[in-house]
Amino acid sequence: MKKPLIMLLAFTALFSCKENETQEQPKREEEQAIAPVSNDALESAVIYEANIRQYSPEGTFDAFTEDIPQLKELGVKVIWLMPIYPISMKNRKATGDLSVEDIEDPEERKKYLGSYYAISDYTDVNPEFGNFEDFEELVETAHENGMYVILDWVANHTGWDHKWIEEKPEYYHKNDKGEVTDPINPATGESWGWTDVAHLNFENEELHEAMGEEMKFWVEKYNVDGFRADVAGEVPTEFWESIVPQLKEIKPVFMLAESEDKDLFENAFDMGYNWEGHHIMNEMAQGKKTAKDWDAYMQKIDTTYQDDDYLMNFVTNHDENSWNGTVKERMGDASETMMALTYTLPGMPLIYSGQEYDMDKRLLFFEKDTIPKEKGKVWPLLEKLGELKNENKALHGGKEAASYENIETSEEEKVLAFKREKDGAELIYIANMSDESTNFSIKIEGNFEDYLSGEMIEISEDKNMDLKPWQFFILINK
Repeated sequence: MKKPLIMLLAFTALFSCKENETQEQPKREEEQAIAPVSNDALESAVIYEANIRQYSPEGTFDAFTEDIPQLKELGVKVIWLMPIYPISMKNRKATGDLSVEDIEDPEERKKYLGSYYAISDYTDVNPEFGNFEDFEELVETAHENGMYVILDWVANHTGWDHKWIEEKPEYYHKNDKGEVTDPINPATGESWGWTDVAHLNFENEELHEAMGEEMKFWVEKYNVDGFRADVAGEVPTEFWESIVPQLKEIKPVFMLAESEDKDLFENAFDMGYNWEGHHIMNEMAQGKKTAKDWDAYMQKIDTTYQDDDYLMNFVTNHDENSWNGTVKERMGDASETMMALTYTLPGMPLIYSGQEYDMDKRLLFFEKDTIPKEKGKVWPLLEKLGELKNENKALHGGKEAASYENIETSEEEKVLAFKREKDGAELIYIANMSDESTNFSIKIEGNFEDYLSGEMIEISEDKNMDLKPWQFFILINK
Protein backbone atom coordinates (compact mmCIF):
# COMPACT_ATOMS: atom_id res chain seq x y z
CA MET A 1 0.00 0.00 0.00
CA LYS A 2 2.89 2.40 0.64
CA LYS A 3 4.22 2.50 -2.94
CA PRO A 4 0.97 3.66 -4.60
CA LEU A 5 0.54 6.20 -1.79
CA ILE A 6 4.04 7.58 -2.38
CA MET A 7 3.40 7.81 -6.15
CA LEU A 8 0.11 9.60 -5.47
CA LEU A 9 1.81 12.09 -3.18
CA ALA A 10 4.59 12.69 -5.73
CA PHE A 11 2.03 13.30 -8.49
CA THR A 12 0.08 15.66 -6.25
CA ALA A 13 3.25 17.61 -5.39
CA LEU A 14 4.22 17.86 -9.06
CA PHE A 15 0.75 19.10 -10.00
CA SER A 16 0.87 21.60 -7.14
CA CYS A 17 4.24 22.96 -8.34
CA LYS A 18 2.90 23.35 -11.89
CA GLU A 19 -0.19 25.12 -10.55
CA ASN A 20 1.99 27.51 -8.48
CA GLU A 21 4.15 28.23 -11.54
CA THR A 22 0.99 29.09 -13.48
CA GLN A 23 -0.22 31.33 -10.67
CA GLU A 24 3.12 33.17 -10.49
CA GLN A 25 3.34 33.72 -14.24
CA PRO A 26 1.38 37.01 -14.26
CA LYS A 27 3.96 38.48 -11.84
CA ARG A 28 6.82 37.55 -14.18
CA GLU A 29 4.92 39.04 -17.10
CA GLU A 30 4.39 42.26 -15.12
CA GLU A 31 8.06 42.49 -14.36
CA GLN A 32 8.74 42.34 -18.10
CA ALA A 33 6.05 44.90 -18.97
CA ILE A 34 8.74 47.59 -19.06
CA ALA A 35 12.39 47.35 -19.99
CA PRO A 36 14.82 47.76 -17.06
CA VAL A 37 15.95 51.27 -16.19
CA SER A 38 18.64 52.39 -18.61
CA ASN A 39 20.47 55.53 -19.62
CA ASP A 40 18.79 55.37 -23.04
CA ALA A 41 15.32 55.41 -21.48
CA LEU A 42 16.18 58.32 -19.18
CA GLU A 43 17.66 60.56 -21.92
CA SER A 44 14.16 61.57 -23.06
CA ALA A 45 12.29 61.24 -19.76
CA VAL A 46 9.91 63.59 -17.96
CA ILE A 47 9.55 62.96 -14.20
CA TYR A 48 6.29 63.43 -12.28
CA GLU A 49 6.22 64.06 -8.51
CA ALA A 50 3.07 62.45 -7.11
CA ASN A 51 1.68 63.83 -3.86
CA ILE A 52 -0.74 60.98 -3.09
CA ARG A 53 -2.41 62.73 -0.13
CA GLN A 54 -3.26 65.85 -2.13
CA TYR A 55 -3.65 64.37 -5.63
CA SER A 56 -7.34 63.54 -5.20
CA PRO A 57 -10.21 64.12 -2.76
CA GLU A 58 -9.75 60.49 -1.67
CA GLY A 59 -5.98 60.85 -1.23
CA THR A 60 -5.40 57.20 -2.11
CA PHE A 61 -3.18 55.00 -4.26
CA ASP A 62 -6.23 53.86 -6.22
CA ALA A 63 -7.32 57.39 -7.13
CA PHE A 64 -3.85 58.18 -8.46
CA THR A 65 -3.55 54.85 -10.28
CA GLU A 66 -6.69 55.66 -12.29
CA ASP A 67 -4.94 58.69 -13.78
CA ILE A 68 -1.60 57.07 -14.63
CA PRO A 69 -2.57 56.45 -18.29
CA GLN A 70 -3.24 60.20 -18.62
CA LEU A 71 0.33 60.97 -17.61
CA LYS A 72 1.48 59.34 -20.86
CA GLU A 73 -0.08 62.32 -22.63
CA LEU A 74 2.47 64.52 -20.82
CA GLY A 75 5.45 62.36 -21.79
CA VAL A 76 6.00 61.12 -18.23
CA LYS A 77 8.45 58.20 -17.96
CA VAL A 78 9.32 58.36 -14.25
CA ILE A 79 6.85 58.66 -11.35
CA TRP A 80 8.37 59.82 -8.07
CA LEU A 81 6.08 59.05 -5.16
CA MET A 82 6.42 61.32 -2.17
CA PRO A 83 6.82 59.23 1.03
CA ILE A 84 4.11 56.57 1.20
CA TYR A 85 4.98 55.20 4.66
CA PRO A 86 3.10 55.47 7.99
CA ILE A 87 3.59 58.81 9.73
CA SER A 88 4.53 59.13 13.39
CA MET A 89 1.95 60.52 15.78
CA LYS A 90 4.43 61.53 18.48
CA ASN A 91 5.58 65.15 18.04
CA ARG A 92 3.49 65.34 14.86
CA LYS A 93 3.45 68.91 13.56
CA ALA A 94 0.14 70.76 13.65
CA THR A 95 0.16 74.50 13.04
CA GLY A 96 2.82 77.11 13.71
CA ASP A 97 5.07 75.82 16.49
CA LEU A 98 2.40 73.51 17.86
CA SER A 99 2.39 69.72 17.72
CA VAL A 100 -0.68 67.50 17.94
CA GLU A 101 0.03 66.97 21.64
CA ASP A 102 -0.62 70.70 22.14
CA ILE A 103 -4.10 70.46 20.61
CA GLU A 104 -6.70 69.56 23.24
CA ASP A 105 -9.76 69.16 20.99
CA PRO A 106 -9.66 65.56 19.66
CA GLU A 107 -11.64 66.50 16.54
CA GLU A 108 -9.28 69.39 15.78
CA ARG A 109 -6.33 67.07 16.31
CA LYS A 110 -7.59 64.63 13.64
CA LYS A 111 -7.11 67.09 10.80
CA TYR A 112 -3.34 67.25 11.30
CA LEU A 113 -1.97 64.34 9.28
CA GLY A 114 1.70 65.12 9.82
CA SER A 115 4.72 65.36 7.55
CA TYR A 116 5.31 62.64 4.99
CA TYR A 117 8.97 62.81 6.06
CA ALA A 118 8.32 61.77 9.71
CA ILE A 119 8.30 58.03 9.06
CA SER A 120 7.31 55.46 11.68
CA ASP A 121 8.00 52.36 9.56
CA TYR A 122 10.10 52.14 6.37
CA THR A 123 8.54 48.83 5.30
CA ASP A 124 4.83 49.61 5.50
CA VAL A 125 2.38 51.87 3.68
CA ASN A 126 0.36 54.74 5.11
CA PRO A 127 -3.12 53.23 5.72
CA GLU A 128 -4.64 56.56 4.66
CA PHE A 129 -3.36 55.83 1.14
CA GLY A 130 -4.44 52.19 0.95
CA ASN A 131 -2.75 48.83 1.40
CA PHE A 132 0.08 46.88 -0.20
CA GLU A 133 -2.24 45.39 -2.80
CA ASP A 134 -3.26 48.91 -3.88
CA PHE A 135 0.41 49.92 -4.05
CA GLU A 136 1.27 46.87 -6.16
CA GLU A 137 -1.50 47.80 -8.58
CA LEU A 138 -0.05 51.32 -8.85
CA VAL A 139 3.40 49.97 -9.73
CA GLU A 140 2.00 47.43 -12.20
CA THR A 141 -0.15 50.08 -13.90
CA ALA A 142 2.82 52.42 -14.22
CA HIS A 143 4.95 49.66 -15.74
CA GLU A 144 2.19 48.69 -18.16
CA ASN A 145 2.11 52.33 -19.30
CA GLY A 146 5.89 52.54 -19.80
CA MET A 147 6.70 54.42 -16.58
CA TYR A 148 9.20 53.68 -13.82
CA VAL A 149 8.30 54.19 -10.15
CA ILE A 150 10.76 55.58 -7.61
CA LEU A 151 10.11 56.03 -3.89
CA ASP A 152 11.02 59.02 -1.75
CA TRP A 153 13.59 57.73 0.75
CA VAL A 154 14.28 59.53 4.03
CA ALA A 155 17.55 58.16 5.40
CA ASN A 156 18.53 61.18 7.49
CA HIS A 157 15.82 60.86 10.15
CA THR A 158 12.81 58.89 11.36
CA GLY A 159 9.63 59.85 13.15
CA TRP A 160 9.60 59.61 16.94
CA ASP A 161 7.35 56.53 16.85
CA HIS A 162 9.86 54.44 14.90
CA LYS A 163 10.75 51.21 16.71
CA TRP A 164 14.46 52.01 16.48
CA ILE A 165 13.99 54.78 19.06
CA GLU A 166 13.37 52.12 21.72
CA GLU A 167 15.14 49.11 20.23
CA LYS A 168 18.20 50.74 18.67
CA PRO A 169 18.81 54.12 20.36
CA GLU A 170 22.46 53.84 19.31
CA TYR A 171 21.26 54.57 15.76
CA TYR A 172 20.51 58.19 16.70
CA HIS A 173 22.34 61.41 17.51
CA LYS A 174 22.13 62.34 21.18
CA ASN A 175 22.76 65.46 23.24
CA ASP A 176 24.97 65.77 26.30
CA LYS A 177 22.23 64.24 28.43
CA GLY A 178 22.08 61.15 26.25
CA GLU A 179 18.71 62.16 24.77
CA VAL A 180 17.90 61.52 21.10
CA THR A 181 17.74 64.83 19.21
CA ASP A 182 16.02 66.23 16.17
CA PRO A 183 18.41 67.33 13.37
CA ILE A 184 20.84 70.04 14.52
CA ASN A 185 22.43 72.72 12.34
CA PRO A 186 26.18 72.00 12.73
CA ALA A 187 27.06 75.64 12.03
CA THR A 188 24.96 77.03 14.87
CA GLY A 189 24.40 74.03 17.14
CA GLU A 190 20.69 74.83 17.09
CA SER A 191 17.72 72.85 15.81
CA TRP A 192 16.68 73.23 12.18
CA GLY A 193 13.11 73.21 13.50
CA TRP A 194 12.35 69.70 12.29
CA THR A 195 11.10 68.78 15.74
CA ASP A 196 8.82 66.04 14.43
CA VAL A 197 11.77 63.82 13.44
CA ALA A 198 14.70 62.12 15.21
CA HIS A 199 18.18 62.44 13.69
CA LEU A 200 19.88 59.21 12.61
CA ASN A 201 23.62 58.83 13.21
CA PHE A 202 25.44 57.05 10.39
CA GLU A 203 28.62 56.79 12.41
CA ASN A 204 26.98 53.57 13.57
CA GLU A 205 27.94 50.94 10.99
CA GLU A 206 25.04 48.71 11.97
CA LEU A 207 22.66 51.45 10.86
CA HIS A 208 24.13 51.31 7.34
CA GLU A 209 23.15 47.66 7.04
CA ALA A 210 19.73 48.11 8.64
CA MET A 211 18.83 51.05 6.39
CA GLY A 212 20.07 49.19 3.34
CA GLU A 213 17.84 46.22 4.11
CA GLU A 214 14.81 48.52 4.34
CA MET A 215 15.58 49.89 0.86
CA LYS A 216 16.13 46.45 -0.65
CA PHE A 217 12.73 45.37 0.68
CA TRP A 218 10.94 47.62 -1.84
CA VAL A 219 13.06 46.61 -4.82
CA GLU A 220 12.92 42.88 -4.10
CA LYS A 221 9.31 42.57 -3.00
CA TYR A 222 7.49 45.37 -4.80
CA ASN A 223 9.59 45.84 -7.94
CA VAL A 224 10.19 49.59 -7.53
CA ASP A 225 12.70 51.14 -9.91
CA GLY A 226 14.76 53.36 -7.62
CA PHE A 227 14.67 56.14 -5.08
CA ARG A 228 14.65 59.89 -4.62
CA ALA A 229 16.89 60.54 -1.59
CA ASP A 230 15.67 63.28 0.75
CA VAL A 231 18.45 65.65 1.92
CA ALA A 232 20.91 63.22 0.32
CA GLY A 233 23.93 65.36 1.19
CA GLU A 234 23.18 65.14 4.93
CA VAL A 235 23.72 61.36 4.80
CA PRO A 236 27.32 60.15 4.39
CA THR A 237 28.23 59.52 0.75
CA GLU A 238 29.76 56.23 1.87
CA PHE A 239 26.30 54.88 2.70
CA TRP A 240 24.90 55.69 -0.73
CA GLU A 241 27.98 54.29 -2.47
CA SER A 242 27.57 51.07 -0.48
CA ILE A 243 23.85 50.50 -0.93
CA VAL A 244 23.37 51.48 -4.58
CA PRO A 245 25.54 48.64 -5.97
CA GLN A 246 23.60 46.24 -3.74
CA LEU A 247 20.31 47.52 -5.16
CA LYS A 248 21.66 47.17 -8.70
CA GLU A 249 22.48 43.53 -8.02
CA ILE A 250 18.73 43.01 -7.64
CA LYS A 251 17.76 45.05 -10.73
CA PRO A 252 18.81 48.28 -12.47
CA VAL A 253 17.63 51.31 -10.47
CA PHE A 254 17.38 55.06 -11.00
CA MET A 255 18.72 57.23 -8.17
CA LEU A 256 17.78 60.91 -7.69
CA ALA A 257 19.53 63.00 -5.02
CA GLU A 258 17.96 66.05 -3.42
CA SER A 259 21.34 67.72 -3.79
CA GLU A 260 23.67 69.40 -6.27
CA ASP A 261 26.78 67.87 -4.68
CA LYS A 262 28.77 66.52 -7.63
CA ASP A 263 30.52 63.96 -5.42
CA LEU A 264 27.23 62.12 -5.03
CA PHE A 265 27.21 61.38 -8.76
CA GLU A 266 30.52 59.51 -8.74
CA ASN A 267 29.31 56.08 -7.58
CA ALA A 268 25.77 56.51 -6.29
CA PHE A 269 23.30 58.88 -7.95
CA ASP A 270 22.23 59.37 -11.55
CA MET A 271 20.65 62.80 -11.18
CA GLY A 272 20.57 65.71 -8.71
CA TYR A 273 18.46 68.81 -8.15
CA ASN A 274 19.09 71.96 -10.16
CA TRP A 275 18.46 74.18 -7.13
CA GLU A 276 20.77 76.98 -8.20
CA GLY A 277 19.28 77.09 -11.68
CA HIS A 278 15.78 77.13 -10.22
CA HIS A 279 16.60 80.09 -7.98
CA ILE A 280 18.07 81.99 -10.93
CA MET A 281 14.84 81.34 -12.89
CA ASN A 282 12.84 82.83 -10.00
CA GLU A 283 15.13 85.85 -9.90
CA MET A 284 15.01 86.39 -13.67
CA ALA A 285 11.22 86.31 -13.49
CA GLN A 286 11.34 88.89 -10.70
CA GLY A 287 13.77 91.17 -12.55
CA LYS A 288 16.58 90.54 -10.07
CA LYS A 289 18.79 88.66 -12.56
CA THR A 290 19.21 88.70 -16.30
CA ALA A 291 19.75 86.38 -19.25
CA LYS A 292 23.45 87.16 -18.94
CA ASP A 293 23.41 85.76 -15.40
CA TRP A 294 21.93 82.56 -16.80
CA ASP A 295 24.71 82.32 -19.38
CA ALA A 296 27.27 82.68 -16.60
CA TYR A 297 25.56 79.93 -14.63
CA MET A 298 25.65 77.53 -17.58
CA GLN A 299 29.35 78.20 -18.05
CA LYS A 300 29.89 77.51 -14.36
CA ILE A 301 28.17 74.12 -14.32
CA ASP A 302 29.93 73.15 -17.55
CA THR A 303 33.21 73.26 -15.64
CA THR A 304 31.82 71.93 -12.33
CA TYR A 305 30.24 68.66 -13.42
CA GLN A 306 31.42 65.64 -15.38
CA ASP A 307 29.94 65.10 -18.84
CA ASP A 308 27.68 62.29 -17.61
CA ASP A 309 26.28 64.21 -14.60
CA TYR A 310 22.84 65.70 -15.01
CA LEU A 311 20.25 67.65 -13.03
CA MET A 312 16.48 67.83 -12.60
CA ASN A 313 14.97 71.11 -13.82
CA PHE A 314 11.78 72.49 -12.28
CA VAL A 315 9.58 75.52 -11.76
CA THR A 316 7.92 73.97 -8.69
CA ASN A 317 7.99 70.99 -6.32
CA HIS A 318 6.42 70.13 -2.96
CA ASP A 319 8.79 72.37 -0.96
CA GLU A 320 8.61 75.32 -3.34
CA ASN A 321 4.84 75.20 -3.62
CA SER A 322 4.01 74.89 0.08
CA TRP A 323 6.71 77.11 1.56
CA ASN A 324 7.88 79.59 -1.10
CA GLY A 325 4.83 80.13 -3.26
CA THR A 326 3.02 78.97 -6.36
CA VAL A 327 4.57 79.23 -9.82
CA LYS A 328 2.49 82.36 -10.47
CA GLU A 329 3.49 83.92 -7.15
CA ARG A 330 7.18 83.46 -7.87
CA MET A 331 7.31 83.76 -11.66
CA GLY A 332 4.22 85.71 -12.68
CA ASP A 333 3.97 86.36 -16.42
CA ALA A 334 7.26 84.50 -16.96
CA SER A 335 5.77 81.18 -15.80
CA GLU A 336 5.36 79.58 -19.23
CA THR A 337 8.71 80.90 -20.43
CA MET A 338 10.49 79.28 -17.48
CA MET A 339 8.54 76.06 -17.81
CA ALA A 340 9.58 75.76 -21.45
CA LEU A 341 13.16 76.47 -20.37
CA THR A 342 13.12 73.48 -17.98
CA TYR A 343 12.27 71.23 -20.93
CA THR A 344 14.85 72.60 -23.34
CA LEU A 345 17.82 72.56 -20.94
CA PRO A 346 20.13 69.58 -20.47
CA GLY A 347 18.68 67.38 -17.72
CA MET A 348 15.20 66.10 -16.90
CA PRO A 349 12.10 68.29 -16.45
CA LEU A 350 9.81 67.81 -13.43
CA ILE A 351 6.04 68.14 -13.16
CA TYR A 352 4.66 68.45 -9.61
CA SER A 353 1.11 67.30 -8.78
CA GLY A 354 -1.30 70.08 -9.73
CA GLN A 355 1.12 71.97 -11.95
CA GLU A 356 -0.49 70.34 -15.00
CA TYR A 357 -3.86 71.77 -13.90
CA ASP A 358 -2.72 75.42 -13.58
CA MET A 359 -2.66 75.09 -9.79
CA ASP A 360 -2.38 78.55 -8.26
CA LYS A 361 -2.58 77.76 -4.56
CA ARG A 362 -0.11 76.64 -1.92
CA LEU A 363 -0.99 73.11 -0.87
CA LEU A 364 -1.26 72.56 2.87
CA PHE A 365 1.65 70.42 4.02
CA PHE A 366 0.43 68.88 7.29
CA GLU A 367 -3.30 68.75 6.48
CA LYS A 368 -5.55 67.35 3.76
CA ASP A 369 -5.84 69.51 0.70
CA THR A 370 -6.60 68.69 -2.94
CA ILE A 371 -5.15 69.79 -6.26
CA PRO A 372 -7.49 71.15 -8.95
CA LYS A 373 -8.46 68.73 -11.72
CA GLU A 374 -9.52 71.03 -14.56
CA LYS A 375 -7.31 71.34 -17.61
CA GLY A 376 -6.46 74.90 -18.57
CA LYS A 377 -3.51 76.48 -20.39
CA VAL A 378 -0.73 74.41 -18.82
CA TRP A 379 -1.85 70.88 -19.75
CA PRO A 380 -1.69 71.38 -23.57
CA LEU A 381 1.65 73.16 -23.24
CA LEU A 382 3.09 70.35 -21.12
CA GLU A 383 1.65 67.86 -23.59
CA LYS A 384 3.51 69.52 -26.48
CA LEU A 385 6.71 69.92 -24.49
CA GLY A 386 6.54 66.31 -23.31
CA GLU A 387 6.15 65.03 -26.85
CA LEU A 388 9.16 67.08 -27.95
CA LYS A 389 11.25 65.86 -25.01
CA ASN A 390 10.35 62.23 -25.71
CA GLU A 391 10.95 62.31 -29.45
CA ASN A 392 13.61 64.89 -30.33
CA LYS A 393 17.22 63.83 -29.74
CA ALA A 394 18.23 67.48 -29.48
CA LEU A 395 16.59 67.41 -26.04
CA HIS A 396 18.38 64.34 -24.75
CA GLY A 397 19.39 65.29 -21.24
CA GLY A 398 20.96 62.29 -19.48
CA LYS A 399 24.42 60.77 -19.46
CA GLU A 400 24.72 61.25 -23.24
CA ALA A 401 23.00 64.61 -23.44
CA ALA A 402 22.70 66.73 -26.56
CA SER A 403 25.18 69.60 -26.74
CA TYR A 404 24.36 73.04 -25.34
CA GLU A 405 25.74 76.14 -27.06
CA ASN A 406 25.00 79.77 -26.20
CA ILE A 407 23.93 81.95 -29.15
CA GLU A 408 25.12 85.55 -29.16
CA THR A 409 22.57 88.37 -29.41
CA SER A 410 22.77 92.16 -29.33
CA GLU A 411 20.76 92.21 -26.08
CA GLU A 412 22.67 89.83 -23.82
CA GLU A 413 21.00 91.17 -20.67
CA LYS A 414 17.47 90.54 -21.93
CA VAL A 415 17.57 87.76 -24.51
CA LEU A 416 18.48 84.16 -23.71
CA ALA A 417 19.31 82.07 -26.78
CA PHE A 418 20.96 78.68 -27.09
CA LYS A 419 21.18 75.68 -29.40
CA ARG A 420 20.92 71.97 -28.55
CA GLU A 421 22.20 69.37 -31.02
CA LYS A 422 22.60 65.59 -31.25
CA ASP A 423 22.82 63.12 -34.16
CA GLY A 424 21.68 65.71 -36.69
CA ALA A 425 18.73 66.94 -34.64
CA GLU A 426 18.87 70.65 -33.75
CA LEU A 427 16.74 72.83 -31.50
CA ILE A 428 17.01 76.53 -30.66
CA TYR A 429 15.43 78.28 -27.67
CA ILE A 430 15.06 82.07 -27.83
CA ALA A 431 13.35 84.02 -25.05
CA ASN A 432 12.91 87.59 -23.93
CA MET A 433 13.76 87.31 -20.22
CA SER A 434 12.38 90.73 -19.36
CA ASP A 435 9.07 92.51 -18.89
CA GLU A 436 9.80 94.92 -21.77
CA SER A 437 9.47 94.44 -25.53
CA THR A 438 12.89 93.90 -27.05
CA ASN A 439 14.36 94.45 -30.52
CA PHE A 440 17.63 92.62 -31.16
CA SER A 441 19.87 90.89 -33.64
CA ILE A 442 20.97 87.28 -33.27
CA LYS A 443 23.87 85.34 -34.78
CA ILE A 444 21.99 82.56 -36.55
CA GLU A 445 20.73 82.16 -40.12
CA GLY A 446 18.02 80.01 -41.65
CA ASN A 447 14.39 79.01 -41.87
CA PHE A 448 13.00 77.31 -38.77
CA GLU A 449 9.70 75.89 -37.59
CA ASP A 450 8.30 77.36 -34.40
CA TYR A 451 7.44 74.10 -32.66
CA LEU A 452 4.50 75.39 -30.61
CA SER A 453 2.70 77.30 -33.39
CA GLY A 454 3.87 75.31 -36.43
CA GLU A 455 4.72 78.54 -38.26
CA MET A 456 7.92 79.00 -40.26
CA ILE A 457 10.29 81.75 -39.14
CA GLU A 458 13.14 83.18 -41.18
CA ILE A 459 16.09 84.50 -39.17
CA SER A 460 19.16 86.32 -40.47
CA GLU A 461 21.96 88.22 -38.77
CA ASP A 462 21.20 91.42 -40.68
CA LYS A 463 17.50 91.47 -39.74
CA ASN A 464 16.45 92.31 -36.21
CA MET A 465 13.84 90.35 -34.27
CA ASP A 466 11.13 91.66 -31.95
CA LEU A 467 9.98 89.81 -28.85
CA LYS A 468 7.21 90.85 -26.49
CA PRO A 469 7.76 90.60 -22.72
CA TRP A 470 8.53 86.97 -21.80
CA GLN A 471 7.85 85.80 -25.37
CA PHE A 472 9.79 82.71 -26.39
CA PHE A 473 10.35 80.45 -29.39
CA ILE A 474 11.35 76.80 -29.60
CA LEU A 475 12.73 76.40 -33.11
CA ILE A 476 13.37 73.03 -34.73
CA ASN A 477 14.91 71.94 -38.02
CA LYS A 478 12.73 69.94 -40.39
